[in-house]
Amino acid sequence: MKEIKVVLLYPPHQSWTDSMCKPNGSLAYPNLAGALQEIGVDVEVYDACVGNDKDDLDEVFYRSSELENGLIRTGVSDERILQEVAEADIVGLTSIFSDQETMVLQCVKLIKSVFPDKFIIAGGVNARSRRSKFYQNGVDLICLSESEITIQQIAFVLQKGQRNFSEIPGVAFQIDGSECVNKITAEEVVWDLDKLPMPAWDMLPNERYWKIGRPHGGHFDQKKELRYASMMTSTGCVFACRYCHIAGETDNNGDSGPIGRFRAKSDERVLAELESLKSLGVKQIFLEDDSLFGRKKRMIRLMRKIQGLGFEIFAVNGVNIPHVLKNYSVDMDVVEALSEAGVKELALPFESGNQRILRKYANNKWDLEKSDIEILIRTYRDHGITICGNYMIGFPDETRKEIEQTIEMARRHVGYGLNAANFLLVLPLPGTPLYDEAVEGNYLDKDFDIDRMHWQKANMKNTAVAAHELEEIRHNAWCELNDASWVKYKTNMKAT
Repeated sequence: MKEIKVVLLYPPHQSWTDSMCKPNGSLAYPNLAGALQEIGVDVEVYDACVGNDKDDLDEVFYRSSELENGLIRTGVSDERILQEVAEADIVGLTSIFSDQETMVLQCVKLIKSVFPDKFIIAGGVNARSRRSKFYQNGVDLICLSESEITIQQIAFVLQKGQRNFSEIPGVAFQIDGSECVNKITAEEVVWDLDKLPMPAWDMLPNERYWKIGRPHGGHFDQKKELRYASMMTSTGCVFACRYCHIAGETDNNGDSGPIGRFRAKSDERVLAELESLKSLGVKQIFLEDDSLFGRKKRMIRLMRKIQGLGFEIFAVNGVNIPHVLKNYSVDMDVVEALSEAGVKELALPFESGNQRILRKYANNKWDLEKSDIEILIRTYRDHGITICGNYMIGFPDETRKEIEQTIEMARRHVGYGLNAANFLLVLPLPGTPLYDEAVEGNYLDKDFDIDRMHWQKANMKNTAVAAHELEEIRHNAWCELNDASWVKYKTNMKAT
């Protein structure tokens, strides 16, 4: 068996000129690195946005340059990327976020231009959904599904000195210009998440992330020392919203297999992961589950078990409104469990103030008329948990009146004590049912500009409310309903 080396590469980051660059640090690479370590493969993670000990952080991160597309590039030079991958047999790149596709493909082209024989793999919902674009730029193989087991199988093939991947499920590649797609079946999905290798968080440039102090979520005092990490206690979701890729991953018809179905780690596995993070000196935990309370009793039990571990917990993703309610009012068991576990911040996806929109696009998640949101917000505030709300506007057929209903609902929520109101313009991201509907309904061109994929930008055309108006409405609502000091802090942010 041939010894091989794998480099998992986060590309440099591209940002809008009026937004803050935040390092990626997604969970994909700790998960994949842990899987490769389990089978004895030499693996490194290189985050080209922040560099490693060979790079001066001030030079790399705080001195950005402008790209041809007008956006800002933050990260190491091309020469440093080539140095880091020079000895690798496999280079892996994640393309989960569509707005970072350009940087991923630039890295691929760069590496192939100097090292044409290196084997380059890509994964993530964006890569899966835009395969032809990735092949054109030099990607050799695309992982279609969850890839901890897949990357082990790829490594085994290359260790044998071969490049025949026809027996590996969940991959796509080209042979003589023709695509081969090996879909993954329900039987091949990992249903018992405890069987997955432990994530290798220690391979991330954590000290650099902590020094920069820009996690993707949460609200912190600028002087506060951060030692944060992300983790997931479950995968999949109990909902299937049209704007989420999970809606296309719940049955066996798609290329990814039914990975969108809710699956949870055991309490013992979660506690073991928390102990691993604690050993690294982590103080703040971001729970990134897509449906944190997919099984409410499980999460209440788990929250009670992690009391006293010394973490600050931030649930800024995956907490849905019905999961924090009981008979349309606040569920006190959930409040008390979160408070006692050290949860400091909760993000609630209210989505829309119009029931028709919720019904059509958001799986009819919650009842606007019956749900007592005032007592919900006030109760969490009383328990010392910061609450922010997420609101979406700009659905293709959403009228101005329906948008105003959402803004008015957010206005009431702020009056109840909501700490922050985040307004997002609807993104028809590749890999979601909404994307397919937007292309079919002539709301989005097939050759759309991927670099415009940003939650503050209106990406669709022919919408009921014009794109430029949507951007203005979003901005004005955000400025009106948030604290002036917070607005000033955010608007003064630049790409670095």
